[in-house]
Amino acid sequence: MFPTDLLYTPSHEWAKIEGDTATVGITSFAQEQLGDITFVDLPAVGATVTQGKEFGSIESVKAASELYSPVSGEVVEVNADLDGAPELVNQEPFAGGWMIKVKLSAKPEGLLDAAAYEETAKSCH
Repeated sequence: MFPTDLLYTPSHEWAKIEGDTATVGITSFAQEQLGDITFVDLPAVGATVTQGKEFGSIESVKAASELYSPVSGEVVEVNADLDGAPELVNQEPFAGGWMIKVKLSAKPEGLLDAAAYEETAKSCH
């Protein structure tokens, strides 16, 4: 259910780290809990994000929630497709629904592997 090549936060974000860049999104569990996503507010390219700190917000028919960065660094790309189609987060949370790409300023610490995150998600039910 959770890709094993990703790292996870207890607050339900994921990071795919390739070299010095991380792609960031929210998990399938998170999007299921939110319901139909209606809006995603993301930082601009060039903004700095800090691991564990808020980097944006997401709104759904059920609620609005803050997004917390699993990594620290500079935003080098934002998924512009989400502007016109925020439902991509529901449809493809681990692929087309990615949110930002970050050039890492430090190696992230304390992230969960897929098995540990799955246990976290189960405890949230």
